[in-house]
Amino acid sequence: MLQEEVSQTSNEGEQARGGFRERLLTRRNALAYLPILIVVVLMFGYVAARFLMNLPDRDLLRYQCYALTFWDGGGAVSVIPTYHCTFLSPATLALPPLHALPLEYPPLTLLIFTPALLAPAIYYPLAFAVLMAAITIFIYWLLLRYGPRGAALAFAFYMLIGTLGLTESRFDVVPAALTLLCVITAQRKHWTAAYIALAFGFLLKIYPILFLPALFIAEQLDAGRFSQPPENTALASLPGELWRTLRGIAQWRWKNTLIFFGVIIIVTGMFAVLDFKGAVVSQLSYFAGRPVQVESTGSTLLFLGALVGYPVKIVYTFGSINAESALGSPVALTFEVLFVLGYLFTILLQWRGRLNMLQAFIAILFVFIITGKVFSPQYLIWLIPLLVYSGAYDRFWLITWTLISVLTTFIYPWLYTRTPNGLAVPYLPGFLESVALRNALLVALTLAYLFDWFRVRKRASFQSANSPST
Repeated sequence: MLQEEVSQTSNEGEQARGGFRERLLTRRNALAYLPILIVVVLMFGYVAARFLMNLPDRDLLRYQCYALTFWDGGGAVSVIPTYHCTFLSPATLALPPLHALPLEYPPLTLLIFTPALLAPAIYYPLAFAVLMAAITIFIYWLLLRYGPRGAALAFAFYMLIGTLGLTESRFDVVPAALTLLCVITAQRKHWTAAYIALAFGFLLKIYPILFLPALFIAEQLDAGRFSQPPENTALASLPGELWRTLRGIAQWRWKNTLIFFGVIIIVTGMFAVLDFKGAVVSQLSYFAGRPVQVESTGSTLLFLGALVGYPVKIVYTFGSINAESALGSPVALTFEVLFVLGYLFTILLQWRGRLNMLQAFIAILFVFIITGKVFSPQYLIWLIPLLVYSGAYDRFWLITWTLISVLTTFIYPWLYTRTPNGLAVPYLPGFLESVALRNALLVALTLAYLFDWFRVRKRASFQSANSPST
């Protein structure tokens, strides 16, 4: 009798736990939003704690300075402590309203930096955090509504362990949301909306332009306007197949591509009227002039080079901590070549039907991140929505991505907060080792994704039933 009661109680407990889990995963259940609400509150708590401890975030300060100087002119920075905007040149501070554009960001980012100005100047970080929390919840809603079962929950978990200290103090969730919207609308054959979402993603953060060829190929394949080689085509036959594809150029759909560039030209042109250099030139020249950043894959090679006679100098330039070395230029050039090769290989795989559009987006981001001169922890924000939307949260992905995320969080914010001198961070115990291990894992995961080792793409194979071709 007692055993039956215990068994019945146990079954009821399992049913209760199962019911709770079901409510967390059910799209139309209010309880499903509990995980992301907990996550954004914890993220806000981090921003608030830094605010209360008077530990300003350099990027947030830049956002505030850019917004103030654009709308009210250089004199407007007098409402905040002087040291907040020391990175601005005297010429910039002398400009009248509506003329000072961001140095390293596309000018449309001013629309993101501006709303938080409605709060008192001292509370700008908190107001900005609330705005980014809303965007994060919006991404969660998209995944809950359109993603595979469990994607939204995986998104909340990945963001918590990998980007806790960054999501609400950076604006990267906005282009990440637009990129996800691009994928979702493309899968539902709303091609114009997909191109417009991608255009605005590019106007906020340059990296989404890399997805344009993948989106274009997916549209042409969906319309039957693109010649695709047979699945088992030999490598020697690929040039001929490629020529056959290119010969059909007159039949390709160009309307949405023209809309894409039209949106970019109109928006950029509006800002170029105010400041051509700031609207068109400064972001590209800023990126081209940057040295190798201390968390990038190439930085490990520079520090290894220091062991054989090529000393490394740590400097704070271009808004980040960088490594200068005689090997800097050769290493950067090598990684640029690797990026081009990896990018072209990804597009080739998609053209051959080995990757769908979503997988091509993910592969492109992996290649871009591991070969870039800069690795900022917020780059994980670009990847996470696409990864979970593809279904990348089985045991393999959970273990691999958890390791990458934990190492990233250990590097930033943990190690960066261990010393008041940012230039000393690369010399802290564990920094170089953590960066090398994290980047090695990312390189291995990128290669596994490109070549489908361990069937990693099959493990993350969610496809919209509405559009299997994309």
